[in-house]
Amino acid sequence: MITEIKKGVYWVGVVDWQLRHFHGHELSTPRGSAYSAFLVIDDKKVIIDSVWSPFTQEYLDNIRSVIDPAEIDIVVSNHSEPDHSGALPALMELCPNATVIVSRQGATSLPGHYHKNWNLKPVKTGDRISIGRRELLFIEATMLHWPDSMFTFVTGDNILFPNDAFGQHYATAWRWNDQVDQGELFYEAQRYYANIITPYSTHVTKKINEILAMNLPIEMICPSHGVFWRDNPMQIVHKYLEYAAQKGERRAVVLYDTMWNATRHMAEAIGEGLASAGVDYKIFHLAVSDRNEVLTEIFKSRGVILGSPTLNHGVLPSVAPIMADIKGLHFLNKVGAAFGSYGWANESVKAIEELFTQCGIPLAAPGVAAKWQPTEEYLAKCRELGKAVAEKI
Repeated sequence: MITEIKKGVYWVGVVDWQLRHFHGHELSTPRGSAYSAFLVIDDKKVIIDSVWSPFTQEYLDNIRSVIDPAEIDIVVSNHSEPDHSGALPALMELCPNATVIVSRQGATSLPGHYHKNWNLKPVKTGDRISIGRRELLFIEATMLHWPDSMFTFVTGDNILFPNDAFGQHYATAWRWNDQVDQGELFYEAQRYYANIITPYSTHVTKKINEILAMNLPIEMICPSHGVFWRDNPMQIVHKYLEYAAQKGERRAVVLYDTMWNATRHMAEAIGEGLASAGVDYKIFHLAVSDRNEVLTEIFKSRGVILGSPTLNHGVLPSVAPIMADIKGLHFLNKVGAAFGSYGWANESVKAIEELFTQCGIPLAAPGVAAKWQPTEEYLAKCRELGKAVAEKI
């Protein structure tokens, strides 16, 4: 069902209630998502963005409920990733003479996806296109989160369409931030940032400061996923500045996998040490935990304590993915520590400490490695390790 978000401006996207994994299986989406696209009716008829290809028919039906797609003059593609552009080939068959507005990087990425000879017009920050009583103002947003990412601001209505920025994977019956559960909304906004945007935090800060300096009279922010911001819309912009700073909270996460419960007992003892020093913590058994929830907790926390028994001269296979994510997401302002158990060779603790060193995460204390099952002596060392991390936090 379409929504008229301002007179002559329509949401023509779709809500995906069934979605549980995104980017293939890289990101879990327990609350589903939405793919947002917009129709602007003025002297010229404008479509801003598209939807994922499985929803092509719903997308076209939504447009047809307002106008004949053949009337479309301009199609803005803020970002070429298929969840935003998948229905574009079908749309362009209905309006083959429309101009497709892309960023300068988008002039390469969009043809790279679809190999079509569309009439592309690259734009840069500050470029404007008059569509009647409104103008489209374009802002390149390189690496938020792709090189081709771009924002579109519609003057007069004062709506910012920032594509992936400021969004959430969050399916709801409503379109607006003041209509939904605020705890769910901000958790999903932070989860989205932590798992997708974190590596580009420097770009986020720079781009937001650039936009603030433009003094745009932003009345609404309508991202491509989740709900839109109309009640104090700039609150999510300032949240992104907080997220980008990555100051973290006075808390820690303890992550582990185990074969015969040795590392579990060690993890619990580390938690006791953290608590005795007044630091909140969560423990995650990586073999049965949602990896994206774990990464969100790492993002929120100042301390990361990772443990594994040694297997095949390294860590357990369930621990390796979180190590790759810690390295790839470039978390800032953390302290780390390692622990583990072993039978013949203490390799896992070394591997984890090497990871933290590579990531620029200082070690709060030397790791604890227990041979076979930890004795009370080693559990006491684990408690001390928890206290050492708490002190650094």
